[in-house]
Amino acid sequence: MPASLTTTFTNRILQGAAASLLVLALAGCSTTKDRMTTGSVPKLTKPVEEMDATELRSATDRLGQAYEKNPRDPVTGVNYANLLRMNGRDTQALAVMQQVAIANPGDRNVLAAYGKAQAAAGQFQQALDTIGRAQTPDRPDWKLISAQGAILDQMGRASDARQRYRDALDIQPNEPSILSNLGMSYVLTGDLRTAETYLRSAASQPTADSRVRQNLALVVGLQGRFPEAEQIARRELSPQQADANVAYLRGMLSQPNSWQKLAAKEKTPQAAGGSNTN
Repeated sequence: MPASLTTTFTNRILQGAAASLLVLALAGCSTTKDRMTTGSVPKLTKPVEEMDATELRSATDRLGQAYEKNPRDPVTGVNYANLLRMNGRDTQALAVMQQVAIANPGDRNVLAAYGKAQAAAGQFQQALDTIGRAQTPDRPDWKLISAQGAILDQMGRASDARQRYRDALDIQPNEPSILSNLGMSYVLTGDLRTAETYLRSAASQPTADSRVRQNLALVVGLQGRFPEAEQIARRELSPQQADANVAYLRGMLSQPNSWQKLAAKEKTPQAAGGSNTN
C-alpha cells in the first residue's frame, strides 16, 4: 500500500473502548497539508502526502542528510520530523524536534511541530503544554486550536475537544479540516450519524482535500453502507490509490467487532448525547 495512503489512515488510528480500530483526523494534529519549504532544504517534486513508499524513503534520506549537516536549522528539522512521522518513526521524529526546539525555543512553528511530534509519540499532556506555548492570545491560530482538540480527543476528553474545534471554527468558519476533526470526534464516542453530518459538510467545502473524503468514506463504511463508501473512496484518486484505499477500508471494516460495535454504541443514550468519555 502506498505510504501516503497508509498515512491517511494509520497516522490517525486510535485505541478506544468503542472498537478495536478508531480513526481520528490527527495527521499532524490537523488535516492541513505539510508541504516542504524551499531554501537550503532539498526540494521535492510533489507534496509528501502524494508520495509512494519509495519516494518517501528517498525524501527522508535526503532531509536526514541535510539535518545532520545543520541540526539547529528550524526549517530542516521540522520538515525532517514530518517525514519521519509519515514513515511511522515517531520516536525518532520526537528526538529530532526536541533538539530543534532546544535550539529555537521561541520559534512558534517549531513549538507547534514539537507538540505534533509529542502527540504522535503518545505524550499528550506534554503536547498540549507545548502547543499552548506556541499560541498567542492576541493572534490565535485556528490550526493550533484544532490540534489541541485532536489531542484532547485522544485523551478521552470528548467534550473539551469539541469545544476547541468550535473555537477554531469561530476563527475559520467552514474550514474542512476542523469539520473533519469534529466529525471524527463523534466516531470516537460511537455517534456515527452526527459524525457523518459533519464529515459531509467538510467534504462539501471547496477547499476539502481527499483525506477529508476518505474519512467520510470510513464513517459511511462503519455504518455498513460499503458500496457507497467505496464510491466515495475512489473519487479524485488514481486507480492504484483508489484500489489501495478500498482494500485498506475493507480490511478495517472486516476487523472483528469494528463497525458493529460502533453501531451498537451509537444506540446507547451516552453515545447519542456525545458525552465526555474521560
